[in-house]
Amino acid sequence: MAKTAKTEQEEPLKVKLWKAADKLRKNMDAAEYKHVALGLIFLKYISDAFEEQYQNLLAQKSDGADPEDKNEYLAEKVFFVPATARWNYIQGRATQPTIGKDIDDAMDAIEKDNPSLRGVLPKVYAQEKLDKASLGGLVNLVGSATLGTKEAQSKDLLGQVFEYFLGEFALSEGKKGGQFYTPQSVVKLLVQMLEPYEGRVFDPCCGSGGMFVQSEKFINKHQDYYKKKGTQGIASQLNPADRISIYGQESNQTTWRLAKMNLSIRGIDSSNVKWNNEGSFLNDAHKDLKADYIIANPPFNDSDWSGELLRDDARWKVLGEQLTPPAGNANYAWIQHFLYHLAPTGQAGFVLSKGALTTNTTGEGDIRKALIEKGLVDCIVNLPTKLFLNTQIPACLWFLSRNKTNGNFRKRENEILFIDARNMGFLINRKNRDLSPEDIDLITGTYHNWRNPDGDYEDVAGFCKVATIDEVAKLNYVLTPGRYVGLADEEDDFNFVERFTSLKTELEKQIAEEADLNKKIADNLSKIKLPTNA
Repeated sequence: MAKTAKTEQEEPLKVKLWKAADKLRKNMDAAEYKHVALGLIFLKYISDAFEEQYQNLLAQKSDGADPEDKNEYLAEKVFFVPATARWNYIQGRATQPTIGKDIDDAMDAIEKDNPSLRGVLPKVYAQEKLDKASLGGLVNLVGSATLGTKEAQSKDLLGQVFEYFLGEFALSEGKKGGQFYTPQSVVKLLVQMLEPYEGRVFDPCCGSGGMFVQSEKFINKHQDYYKKKGTQGIASQLNPADRISIYGQESNQTTWRLAKMNLSIRGIDSSNVKWNNEGSFLNDAHKDLKADYIIANPPFNDSDWSGELLRDDARWKVLGEQLTPPAGNANYAWIQHFLYHLAPTGQAGFVLSKGALTTNTTGEGDIRKALIEKGLVDCIVNLPTKLFLNTQIPACLWFLSRNKTNGNFRKRENEILFIDARNMGFLINRKNRDLSPEDIDLITGTYHNWRNPDGDYEDVAGFCKVATIDEVAKLNYVLTPGRYVGLADEEDDFNFVERFTSLKTELEKQIAEEADLNKKIADNLSKIKLPTNA
């Protein structure tokens, strides 16, 4: 018993909460339940933050502070929570049959007092199919965790819980869940490769906002960059997180709501994260944006992107050349959409189906050829299988650069770096694989050592190779890393004749031993005298 108690005590809060919350789900579909659980977690967070500030103001009441003045909270970047939406009020009604309506009313009241949250919070708690006893249990469970105080925020407790829940719900939902969730290791790899220290970061298919969250984490973790840069004046007073501005678009409204909540809990300005159900191709919410960084995971091989309605769109001009993507597959439409929105020195990193590296159908090969010859392709990374929850389609990462001679990095306009990471990562279960921090560092370090002026890059057989555009042209503009990196050294030393001879000898030996064994069995059987019937 003592051992069990110790294990439970050491279990992280996010895991304990998930296990308990998942039990309360009962027969409710994960796709619906995620909004119930995550909405309550968000409500608890903002209520904790409000309550802490409320108590501070209460202590200063004799000095003129007003705990019910919304402006007192706005100044501290804390959401104002009306009395009937505060957690102690909600939890006090957890056993009442009206708890669902009480929570929906609380969400409405919070949205009215906080314009940035209007249309964002879920109002799904009064629905009949949601068991009210389970809902009350979930309220009490979430109420047991402190998520929004300054101490909890400094540990990013809510961020950890929110991200963990998103990942677990995506696993529970399978293919559907993967549409709003990109594995954290893939997001980290993209962000660490691009290093978005400052500028405009854009994701036109932003899902639950993971790319933005990871970008903010990255710049907070690398504050030394600003010290080395010696930033002066007003800019030197900015927090690292204030040095980037984010722009996003999402066509699924419920996923957009998740993104808005995911960003709000970290104090990230999400005012430029837009929703419309037409999507980025038909209704580009940021038509005039030229981003410094684009980080994205668009839907793979989407055939229903309305390409036939956009045959003459301005986005299909690649450095002045009209190259219309096929109407039956959105892969190259996404690539050109990204390029269209890149600033003159901008960089893009995104996930794509591996088939896009080789396809020659309906003009895709011509577009890829133009991207290569115009010096826009910077790096290609082949990813391991089983990383993504929503598809078994092999995936890769593309990195594009608008200007590979812009002075920030080494001049590499005639080069493309290929990295083959197919054999990296580790299995977390039978169906899913993940990249370790060491894997991410190795891939990232290889890219940075190649593009940085003071890097010490070297080709590694079976893993990485720098190819010239002429070399790529000789292979018919195919971008599959395996075609360039070759075999690892130990595989290069493979002697087929020697190995074949060894296997043949081994097989012959096994056959001879088996024949000898069968002969001995037959001899022994012949010596056995069977009894005769009387």
